[in-house]
Amino acid sequence: MYWGSVLESSRAIRRGEPIVGELNGRTALVTGGSRGIGRAIALRLAAEGALVAVHYGGNDAAAAETVALIDKAGGRAFAVQATFGQSGAVDQLFDGLATGLADQEAGGLDVLVNNAGIHSVSSIGQLTESEFQRLLAVNVSTPVFVVQRALPLLRDGGRIINVGSAATRIANPLQIGYTVSKAALAALSPSLANELGRRGITVNTVEPGVVLTDMTSEWTGAPEAMAGLESITALGRIGEPADVADVVGFLAGPQGRWVTGQTIDASGGTYLGPIMPG
Repeated sequence: MYWGSVLESSRAIRRGEPIVGELNGRTALVTGGSRGIGRAIALRLAAEGALVAVHYGGNDAAAAETVALIDKAGGRAFAVQATFGQSGAVDQLFDGLATGLADQEAGGLDVLVNNAGIHSVSSIGQLTESEFQRLLAVNVSTPVFVVQRALPLLRDGGRIINVGSAATRIANPLQIGYTVSKAALAALSPSLANELGRRGITVNTVEPGVVLTDMTSEWTGAPEAMAGLESITALGRIGEPADVADVVGFLAGPQGRWVTGQTIDASGGTYLGPIMPG
């Protein structure tokens, strides 16, 4: 049922027909939706018929390109700018969201994807206070207050999906601050799920491993690094943004209605243990 509907949406897009998907009539906000995993999520939700608010920080061209890709495919989207980590950013986000929804003659919100985040590479000895504070501000505080502001808009039966990181279960001394921030984000889901469950709202965290995006280009651009990463991944390859977006799409759709308060690893089985020769 799920994959059949995805394939039918894809065929409709190619034929230039209106999208009839599982999220028709729904609205979605994807933070950090202009590039990488966020763009793939925005495209995925739009392909199911959702009106997608594509949040971005500062790259106007990337946001415009994402919206154009959705428009070209027959979907609906608009961009919302707010620089997370700066004072007033959450207010700016929701002001822009309100304007965009009004322009599209839509009201309320059905899906919130907290995808925006920043990364850092520092050991415990190198990590500075300002670096750690910025990680916490963007990766933890902002999603918390985005959820707080979204709740009055979020309709019963809605979805909250936080994008974490498989780094929270894989020891890496060089990203200690990032790991702590993503672990804190994952801790948000069970308590929120318990509070919001009576409204039919599900709350889950999706944790990707290494995915081919701008953020990981310093590693994935080197053949030896790629080979090393593939060697510790059960499925034997590096993730693509669409691999993660499809997991988010499942949770956002009707099939995800009975999954809540969970952290879902979407890393292709990265570092599960020694891989035995086939």
